[in-house]
Amino acid sequence: MPWWAWRARLRQRWALWWQGRLPRTDTLLLTQRNVYILPTRAGWMLGVTLAVLLIGSINYQLNLGYALTFLLAGCAAAGMVVGHGTLRGLALQMAPPEPVFAGQLARLGVTLINNRRTPRWAIGVALQGTRQWAWADVAAGGQTTVEVAFAPPRRGQHAVPTLVAETRFPLGSFRVWAPWQPAARVLVYPAPEPQPPALPAGEPAPGSGHAGGARASGEFDGVRGYQRGDPLKLVVWKKYARSGELVSRDTQQVQRQALWLDYARAGPLAPEARLSRLTAWVLAADAQGLDWGLRLPGIEIAVDGGPAHRLRCLEALATC
Repeated sequence: MPWWAWRARLRQRWALWWQGRLPRTDTLLLTQRNVYILPTRAGWMLGVTLAVLLIGSINYQLNLGYALTFLLAGCAAAGMVVGHGTLRGLALQMAPPEPVFAGQLARLGVTLINNRRTPRWAIGVALQGTRQWAWADVAAGGQTTVEVAFAPPRRGQHAVPTLVAETRFPLGSFRVWAPWQPAARVLVYPAPEPQPPALPAGEPAPGSGHAGGARASGEFDGVRGYQRGDPLKLVVWKKYARSGELVSRDTQQVQRQALWLDYARAGPLAPEARLSRLTAWVLAADAQGLDWGLRLPGIEIAVDGGPAHRLRCLEALATC
């Protein structure tokens, strides 16, 4: 195995071991215990330059050379102290991540809170191991929110990756950073099928005494004249475009039909493709203002409607 492959493997193991030692918390106060500092490439070059200047000054007994060497070394030391103080005392807070669909970027809002009387400059936040930095300055006694994003690999519950807060202020000769492992988790719904078939036919609701079904297009038969206050999503716009008459779907008629989105009736597809189709049906039924139930292997969610029901069904699809 080549040496660079061994080095990559060692780095990966070191990172896993180190991340396992980090406590998971959505609020982190940076102190001297969790803030680290090392020279950057520019810092190492500055050190080499100072060493050459010092050797030359000693060899040729140059008083101005001594003065320049120690002046630059003093500036570098002062920059190290200032850079470390830029992060020390800063508080990081993670906002609860919003659920996303598979294939979308999960956006993480990180609030930088500065409780001291002087501003903090050039603070960056990024996922560990990436270079997609979000930079911000934090005013004295204020706070600033930055946003970073990552792509979850698949549906389900996912832990937020390790984040890094960093600054190279003021000279860029030292990198001051702090790793952070948030406790928040991101819920990823299945990706909805791009062009799903029509909603399945409705089943007669128990005790309704009505045996009719829904149309194959997913629109239920019952309509009535438009009444002031009807939600716009209940208006049959196709009929209005043809005849100019405003009619609304009859919710009482719809209630006689039990619309079930059933995993077993989603078609001869792979399991993940079935979940994608069910996700698309859930979004379509919610957009039409219908009530529906969801049947998954080992899970049955009763017929209902509204935003809370939609979120409950999407969560079941994400975690089943």
